[in-house]
Amino acid sequence: MTSSGQHTRFAPDRGLTSRMVATMFVIGLLYVGFTGLLIALLRGAWPLIVLISGGLFVAQFWFSDKITERAMGARPVSPEQYPQLHGTVDRLCALADMPKPRVAVADNDMPNAFATGRNPQNAVVCVTTGLLRRLEPEELEGVLAHELSHVAHRDVAVMTIAGFLGVLAGAMTRIALYGGFMGGGGRNNNDQNAAIAALVIPLVSMVVYAISFLLTRLLSRYRELAADRAAAQLTGRPSALASALTKVTGQIAAIPTEDLRKSQPYNAFYFAPALSARETASQLFSTHPTLEKRLAQLARISEQLGR
Repeated sequence: MTSSGQHTRFAPDRGLTSRMVATMFVIGLLYVGFTGLLIALLRGAWPLIVLISGGLFVAQFWFSDKITERAMGARPVSPEQYPQLHGTVDRLCALADMPKPRVAVADNDMPNAFATGRNPQNAVVCVTTGLLRRLEPEELEGVLAHELSHVAHRDVAVMTIAGFLGVLAGAMTRIALYGGFMGGGGRNNNDQNAAIAALVIPLVSMVVYAISFLLTRLLSRYRELAADRAAAQLTGRPSALASALTKVTGQIAAIPTEDLRKSQPYNAFYFAPALSARETASQLFSTHPTLEKRLAQLARISEQLGR
């Protein structure tokens, strides 16, 4: 088994790679431009801006797995506790020639799964107890292969970084509006800087957030289709993944609204979005493609595999 995680037997996806690079380039430009604007408008506060923006970025990226695990209520489990789950992950990792991630379970009746971590060596794959109760072994294998594809293609790290800019925009706006108006020079200059910042920073923050939001949603929808493709090709059973998708999305619709609402902030990480049918109608803002599109793709792969 490879120790680097650089090359796996998951099918390479040039479309996914090019989209990740393009999204990160645009978001990087936004990040640099936004930070530069804050430094220009709040000259006396620039060390604080650099320190906080850098600290947030490092924390978000380096501890993404721990943050997400805690937010989801996930707990690491041993092979003795969940032998079938670990056995499936072991088999898929051997098949894909990739390092085995940590395995976790979240005590939640909502049937779902997610993967997170900055790289394959520091990744975690988590399933909910609701998913384990509802899926057959071959369906669970399809879901886990989907999540392992996210890890192998490193798109979990890319989504973590991409989603960071929106967090930064909000944090920097609060700093600017609640104590960041400390420009150099005289009082009049300070007052003028404060007035300009009070008008410009919230507006720019909203624009930056909106652009990064739409870009990450677009990338997220593509990465889900890419993970479905990779999982179907690795396992050779696209029909099992299609069955799991149909089951999971149908069961989520029966979960209480309050439970769905708690899970929605983490939709980009999930196997299927924790949204009601009405809320998934607006695909521009969705983290996942429609069920119909995902099933149609799996049907095409099934035809290609002759199954």
